This record gives sequence, C-alpha cells and structure tokens, in this order.
Amino acid sequence: MTLDDKKKLARGLAWTGAVFSLVVSVMLIVNYLQLKSVDPLESPALKALVEQLHQNPNDEVLKENIRALDFMIRKAYFTSQWQIKTGTLMLILGVLVLILALRWGKSLRNELEELESINKNPFLDKRQARLGVIYAGVGIFALALLSGFFSSNLLSDYDASELTATTPETPAVEIVMAQEAEAVDVPNSEPKEVEAQLESTFEEEVQSEVKEIVKEDNPKPEKVSEPKQATASWPSQAEMRKQVPFFRGPDGDGVTYQKGFAKSFDGASGENVLWKVSVPKHGYNSPIIWDNKLFLTGADNSARVVYCYDKNTGKLLWEAAADNIPGSPATMPKVTEDTGLAASTMATNGNSVFALFATGDLIALDLTGNRIWAKNLGVPDNHYGHSSSLIIYKDKLLIQYDTNRGGKLIALSTADGSQKWETVRDVKISWASPVLVNTGKREELILTADPLVAGYDPETGKELWNVSCMMGEVGPSVGYANGVVYAANEYATMAAIKLGDTPEIIWEQQEYLPEVSSILATNGLAVVATSYGVIAAYDAQTGEKYWEHEASSGFYSSPVYADGNIYAIDMNGNLSVIKAGKEFEIVSESKLGEKAFGTPVFSNGKMYLRGVENLYCIGANCNGRKSSTYK
Repeated sequence: MTLDDKKKLARGLAWTGAVFSLVVSVMLIVNYLQLKSVDPLESPALKALVEQLHQNPNDEVLKENIRALDFMIRKAYFTSQWQIKTGTLMLILGVLVLILALRWGKSLRNELEELESINKNPFLDKRQARLGVIYAGVGIFALALLSGFFSSNLLSDYDASELTATTPETPAVEIVMAQEAEAVDVPNSEPKEVEAQLESTFEEEVQSEVKEIVKEDNPKPEKVSEPKQATASWPSQAEMRKQVPFFRGPDGDGVTYQKGFAKSFDGASGENVLWKVSVPKHGYNSPIIWDNKLFLTGADNSARVVYCYDKNTGKLLWEAAADNIPGSPATMPKVTEDTGLAASTMATNGNSVFALFATGDLIALDLTGNRIWAKNLGVPDNHYGHSSSLIIYKDKLLIQYDTNRGGKLIALSTADGSQKWETVRDVKISWASPVLVNTGKREELILTADPLVAGYDPETGKELWNVSCMMGEVGPSVGYANGVVYAANEYATMAAIKLGDTPEIIWEQQEYLPEVSSILATNGLAVVATSYGVIAAYDAQTGEKYWEHEASSGFYSSPVYADGNIYAIDMNGNLSVIKAGKEFEIVSESKLGEKAFGTPVFSNGKMYLRGVENLYCIGANCNGRKSSTYK
C-alpha cells in the first residue's frame, strides 16, 4: 500500500467515525426525548380501561386487558432503555475509530513533511468542505428522523377497542398478578439485558395505580373456590412438625421429629414394602404429606399435574392439571433430562397445596383438588430447568426465583396469590431452595446462590445479612443448626457461617462438596452427600472430618435425619442408613430396585420414597409383608 493509499484510508476512517458518531448521537437524543415524553401511566388506553374498571370492578375481561396493556407498556419502555444503552456503546466505538484514524493520519504527515509543500487552492478546499458539511448534515438529519420514527413506540400501535373485544378464559385472580417483564415469553421480541432495578421500579408504578383501583372497588378478589378456613390463621410450629409440609420436612432442613421407622427393605421382593404405586407423569420432586394425604407432581410436554394419594393405601384420590393459566407458554421450555419440568417440591399449610413447574406456572388447590387460584410467574430463563422448592411462612408463599434474567425472592398471599412483597437479589442463577429457620431471636429465610448466602425477614422481604462465599451453579440448599448456617457447592467451598450481629465464617472445607444434594446439620454433625458417591460428616462447630462413606452411586437426593439415623438414597436407588454420630456405623443398606432422585419422607412410622417410576411406602417391622400395588 502506497503512502497516498494510507492517507486516503486514514481520512476515510476518520470521516466514517465522525459521521457515525454524529448519527448515533442524534439517534440517542431523539430516543431519549421520545422516552421522556411518554408517561406510561398517562396512556389514554390505560386511562380508558381504568375508568371502565371503576364502573365494573368484577369484570375479568377488563383486568386481562389491563394486564395486556401493562405488558405492552413495559415492552416499549424497556426496549427504549436497551436502545439507549446499546447506542451509547456504539457511540463510544465510533469516537474510538475517529481518534485512532486521526492519530494514524497525523503520524503519516509527520513522517513526510515535504508533502505539505504541494500547491493547493484554498478556496476550492473550503468550498468542498462546506459542501461536505451540508451533505453530511442533511444525511444525519434524515437518519435522525428515521431513527426517531422507528424508536419502538409500541404504545401508538395499541388499540383499546381491540383489547376489549378479547375475552380470554382465565381463572379469577387479583389484578396484581401482572408481574415482571419476563411474565410473557415473546421470543426474539425484546432485549434480554434489562436492568432489574429499572424493571422493578417501573412495574411498581404501573401496578400501584391499578391495584389501588381494585382495592377500592373490589377489596376481595373472586376465587374459583374458597379455602376451608375463612379466618387468617396458620398452623403452629408444633402442628407443622407432625406433618411433612415442605421439601426436607417441616423446617425445610432435613430433620424429622417423628420416630419408629423401618431401617431396611427390598423393593424387588416387596420386603417391608407396604404398597407401591406407579406415578403417571415423571418428576424429580419429593412427596409432601398432610394428615393422610400425600402430594407430588409430574409433568411432560403435554400436561403439568398435581397428584394426591392416600398415604396409607397408595390409592390415587385425585389429580389436578395446571392448565388454562394466563401467561403460560404455548411451547415448553427446554430442560435437561435430569431436571425435567416438575423438579420443585410442593408446599402445604394444611388448608391448601401449592405447586410450581418449570414453565413458571404456579397453582393453588384445596385438599380436595379444587383450584383456588393460579398464575404464571414468568418462564424461568434456566438452562437446566427450574427446581427451587416452595415454602410457607404464615400467610405467605415464599419463592426463590433466581434465573439468568436476575434473582428475586417473592412472597405471595396463600389465600389469593396476590403479591405481598418482592425483593431483588444481586445474585446469579440458582437451583437451591429457601430454608426457614428460627434463630431464637427471629425468623429468617436463608437463601444461597453465587456469590451470596443471605438471610431475609420473611415478613417484609428485607435482607438482614449476607456473606459472599459461593460460586458456580449453586444447587444445594443450606443446612442450619444452633445458630450456624452451612452452605456448600461443588467446585466452590463448604462454609459454616455463624449468625449474630455480624455473621462470619467460622470454618471452611473443600474436600467433599455436593453438586445437588442439600446439607444436613444435626446432632453436632454437618453432613454432605456428593454426586460422585461419597457421604461425609464433619464436626458442626470446628469442621473436623469425623467419617466418610463411599456409596455405590452418586447422590442427587438430600440426606435426612430420622430417629437417630441418617437416611441417604443414591441415584441407583440404594438406601444407606447410618448412625448419626461421630463414629461411622452403618445400620443397614437396602435396594429400591429402580433409580431414585427424590428425598426420603417420614410420617407416622412409615417412610415414603419416590423412584423414577413408582412411589413406595416402607413400613416398620412388618416382617416381610408383601406390597399391594396400584396401577
């Protein structure tokens, strides 16, 4: 390349960078002014619908119309925000090209100063420059007008009359079910990178105005069926500990307070198997139990279903489909085989049962299978599938919803599904479940994700403390005992965090770390089970390793404590019963006869195990009694 060619290239790059930067600058200004000029809450369409809602507060079609408009407003607003952010990056790139081209051109002139002596006509140079500026200005002005015209002003395309003509068939739920921008899955139609804080602030403004109207004119939303208890009451801790209301038992920590369970069985021969029943649809969730009813879920691409069994006989009492839910995706999200669409364990308060699926569909049923309310939380952006389980505090259903789009902790009314509060979390995606603990001073909800282990006030959602110690794709839930939280994840660490005015890590270990299985803390032990088949126990206060045991396969299910023993079932369906002490003592080993990923559940002298195909009831001291089987 000759010197003249280099100079021409440098000038061309400089002009390109300058023009590009100017165009982007104008586009940014136009986009910003357009965004500032549109007040979503002053939308004529929204005002028209709100006025109609004043006159007809029970009109579900109007509520659905407001939800649809809410989504469109959010889509327009956040698309403009994304365009401004992207334009800023483009402007930086244009200016950088301009600066580099000018420096290159200057270096070429410095090397060959003799070229400056060439005769030029100053008048012609100035005239050409003026013409260039004029043409560039006209081009920039035209581009600015076009960019302003196409700046995603979706509100102008909205027609309230079209909305009022639609009559979607949906269950009656309080209008605040219109949630975050991910609540309706619209592929390739909106940017994925949306600031969580902007989203939360904007939605609060939109929802607060609508919610005030609904509260004024319709203080009590309609339901498909009323819960059995009309009063605002909830079971005591003593009542809950007689049941299995959540994942890993009444406190969500893997500790069982009942006694007298079988320690051995044989799934193939039926020894100590009281009954066995095939579950119609696949799921990795564990059973929950209230009185004589056992609940679990299953799902495939055709349906999401809640099942209720008689825990004493295995008879299927009823099943309920999670269908016809507003916002539910028409196409199932992609999930991996080892997570599936029904990995989240249900929750119950003895009055209702609640189930969550990987589609974001959440359903509340009474204990006879009648739907109370249902809603979609937004399809989780999750490359494996959603698996965080539900837990209840008083009148609040608590949901850990940490996805690739951002983390949050949600509290919904158990009565009608309305939002009590929502807390945005500065964390990455997590598959762990919340654990509710009583520290002696207060109730805390403990969550873990990359990079934080954090405690929250379950009444308000306020973060009480956090410790940065996690990393990676966090799956295990925490353990808790005597004021110490135990958090761990494979390729990260296991950290014992002592709570107090300033929570601190009192010990760590990296020898054995769980990938999916949650930590069990009890009897002075902190127990971990790994996906490569080792279960190990550490001193809960010092971190000293007491013992380790190698199973025949890895663990996805969590170890649980019952009647002085640790029960742990590996992925091949082999159950190890180990004495919960400092010295390793194997009590028994049993074979289920099929693979298993669910956590063992204990109730009234019986153990319940979910395999990949069947649900089993194991009886204590039934001396070889053969099982009854329901198809």
